[in-house]
Amino acid sequence: MLRRDHIGDEGGQALVEFTLVAPLLFLILFGIVQFGIAFKNSVALTDAVRTGARQAAVSRTASDPVASTRTAVLNAATDLDQATLADDISVTTSSGWTPGGSVTVSATYPYQINILGIVVASGSLHSATTERLE
Repeated sequence: MLRRDHIGDEGGQALVEFTLVAPLLFLILFGIVQFGIAFKNSVALTDAVRTGARQAAVSRTASDPVASTRTAVLNAATDLDQATLADDISVTTSSGWTPGGSVTVSATYPYQINILGIVVASGSLHSATTERLE
């Protein structure tokens, strides 16, 4: 009869090590996903504000340039919640809507980094762009 020696057998050790390390790895993975979502929203907000500022720079002769600017921002921000964003868009000019002046479009959008139901970070993303009026 063969005698098996179990002294060098480490088959269960890998399973125990994985069970100890897996929760930490999953927390890091979920954090990376949540940070990625917040970063995507930041990029979308910056792009939408840039589009709105460009619209404002060329639409000074429109009947309501502020409304057309706000509409341009909302149309460009399709990835963001329109109702939340609509309340926090600001359009200001340096010297009225005269050529050579400048227009600043800014917007804020809330973010929340939530890992397994626990809010780790929250706040507001802010973006502003200034363009010269044509």
